[in-house]
Amino acid sequence: MTLLSKISTLFVLLVAVMLSSVSTSVFADDEVDINNAHSVLAPFIEKDVVLGEAVLIEDQQKHEILFYMGVLLLILIVTTAVIGLRMALFGKKLFVQHMISAGFTVFLAFAHAVTAIVWFFPFTL
Repeated sequence: MTLLSKISTLFVLLVAVMLSSVSTSVFADDEVDINNAHSVLAPFIEKDVVLGEAVLIEDQQKHEILFYMGVLLLILIVTTAVIGLRMALFGKKLFVQHMISAGFTVFLAFAHAVTAIVWFFPFTL
């Protein structure tokens, strides 16, 4: 073995020994911190879950509301597309109307998505 390979082997062994001792001390500190963190968060974790009025609506009514929002969203998407086609194909000056329609479409799309996630995503806070 050359001197360089001996030094590199010794360096790798030294780093491995140092990392093993550091990792055990880090894991020991983590256990203490986990217990302290749990005791700090315990009042928040052990609270009774109180659902709001918006979540207590029956599923059928939630589906109907999302359906009506979806229908309106589709109408707005088609309207925005038609206005855009009229501008592109026929040279009409409808840019402001197109942007207003697109703004309503994006707003309703976000509202529809957020409402669906809040009502039907399987998690509790």
